Amino acid sequence: MAFTSGCNHPSFTLPWRTPMLYLVALHLLQPGSAQLTVVAPSLRVTANVGQDVVLRCQLSPCKDAWSSDIRWIQLRSSGIVHHYEDGVDLGQMEEYKGRTELLRDGLSDGNLDLRITSVSSSDSGSYSCAVQDGDGYADAVVELEVSDLFSQIVHPWKVALAVVVTLLVGSFVINVFLYRKKAAQSRALKRKDAMLGLSAENLKELASKLNKNADEVEDCNSELKKDCEEMGSGVADLKELAAELEEHSEEMGLWSVPLKLLAAKLGRQTKELEKQHSQFYRHFQHMDSRAVKQKKLVTKLEEHSEQMERRNVKLEAAAVKVGQQAKESEKQKSELKERHEEMAEQTEAVVVATKESGESSPNQSNTGFPMA
Repeated sequence: MAFTSGCNHPSFTLPWRTPMLYLVALHLLQPGSAQLTVVAPSLRVTANVGQDVVLRCQLSPCKDAWSSDIRWIQLRSSGIVHHYEDGVDLGQMEEYKGRTELLRDGLSDGNLDLRITSVSSSDSGSYSCAVQDGDGYADAVVELEVSDLFSQIVHPWKVALAVVVTLLVGSFVINVFLYRKKAAQSRALKRKDAMLGLSAENLKELASKLNKNADEVEDCNSELKKDCEEMGSGVADLKELAAELEEHSEEMGLWSVPLKLLAAKLGRQTKELEKQHSQFYRHFQHMDSRAVKQKKLVTKLEEHSEQMERRNVKLEAAAVKVGQQAKESEKQKSELKERHEEMAEQTEAVVVATKESGESSPNQSNTGFPMA
């Protein structure tokens, strides 16, 4: 039910009375007294934590309330927030001491306003303004709602929790990214290692082939050395044979022109054979040094197989170069073999000529030449 007050407050609605207070009012009312009413201009008052708030109530009809018994009661705890009687402030709840004030300037107009300073969240709730005087008892209820702006925005623990969750999620995402990146790098390195392993195996196979070729060249050189030594012994035998023929010719006193020509020819052939033998020996020494160098190169390739894995291009060029040298050595080997065959043929021809000259000497003794 709404009505207008004749005092200094705007229009208001008759507040709801709790059953307990209504019974108390009926009990305290005296028969024949004038009806006393307390009205609240605003049933709900809002404030923020730390602010000062005024709870307003007024007597209806308006009358002087200086001598009245005025009590503001917190309905939640049924405790007295402020107690005023006949110009004196009386006892109150501990948590409201020093924080409440009844605005006495409006008492003469019937205003029962209560100021509460530095409100907190615990001050929220319903407050009853109860008035008792000689005319009777009346009360009204005002709702106070205190808001905490900071708590409404965000609590500190919520901020901390959000920060922690954000950090955990961020670290998880970073760890997942780093793990995937590391896995990708590991796969790439494995692929590269596989490729390098294949290259290293190919290089090792090439080195083993080169080693075999070097061993074959060394065996061939040893065989050529043996042939050269045999040829040297053959030349020495030819020299001895020529010396024996000269001695035999001197003893026989046979200085015939054919024998001298044959001896001169044999001497020239012997000199040519010696010259070829020296050339062949120098060439053999050169081939031997080349073989030693090739063998050292092969051993060096085996020792630096790990470095060869990182330098595939250079090793391939080196391998090609060594292959070319091996081909050149094989070519030189074939040329030496051909020369060896030619020298063998020449040696056989000299031996045959020497035998023929030896067989012709007895025939000449039969024609009148003296015998040794």
